[in-house]
Amino acid sequence: MRIIPAIDIIDGKCVRLSKGDYTTKKIYNENPLEVAKEFESHGIKHLHLVDLDGAKSKHIVNHKVLESIASQTKLQIDFGGGLKTDEDLRIAFESGAKQITGGSIAVKDAETFLGWIEKHGADKIILGADAMDEKVAVSGWQEESKEELIPFIQLYQTKGIHYVICTDISKDGMLEGPSFELYQRILEQTKNLKLIASGGISTFDELPKLAKMGCEGTIIGKAIYENRISLKQLETYILSHG
Repeated sequence: MRIIPAIDIIDGKCVRLSKGDYTTKKIYNENPLEVAKEFESHGIKHLHLVDLDGAKSKHIVNHKVLESIASQTKLQIDFGGGLKTDEDLRIAFESGAKQITGGSIAVKDAETFLGWIEKHGADKIILGADAMDEKVAVSGWQEESKEELIPFIQLYQTKGIHYVICTDISKDGMLEGPSFELYQRILEQTKNLKLIASGGISTFDELPKLAKMGCEGTIIGKAIYENRISLKQLETYILSHG
């Protein structure tokens, strides 16, 4: 299972929110590149970079941060937040993203999203299926759609999607543990899905549990920043599962 720390960006700074609520913003570091280099120095190879300004303004904003991390580390970056147009995607890939995550767009403009899968291939496009009460949430989680989570994922699998990041919003940033039951159900009801668990990871013990369940990756945010999980623990985990 891949270990994927998260860096969320507002105003070029590394922040965390709780349940996607911008009023809960906490700044952890003024310099995201420093954070990324620290991750890399502990053997981490992947990074989930979220442009929260982009998610709010519905177009890419913090591509300079992406560019600086991509050009000054070897981290494989998946980038998301407000990607809405082919132009946004071009900028993200040119700035060094290895993969991009599309969430709201997969609900609101399926045609464009499917065009991305066709053009760039399913290994470069991740479906962001974020859920509140098992309904897909959109627009930086400010809105709930009518889409039922599991059928939504199943439909996109038929369109070629391999990678899905699923965040249970009720758990995000709360440090109360991830949605094990939800991930179990998703994995039982899909075939060969590369499911990336996100939201609520709070202790190191949860990681082997998610791995055993069959998650392809897990995104860890606040637990790292609040020192609930140490980079040393992650380094050891990566080395022993390399």
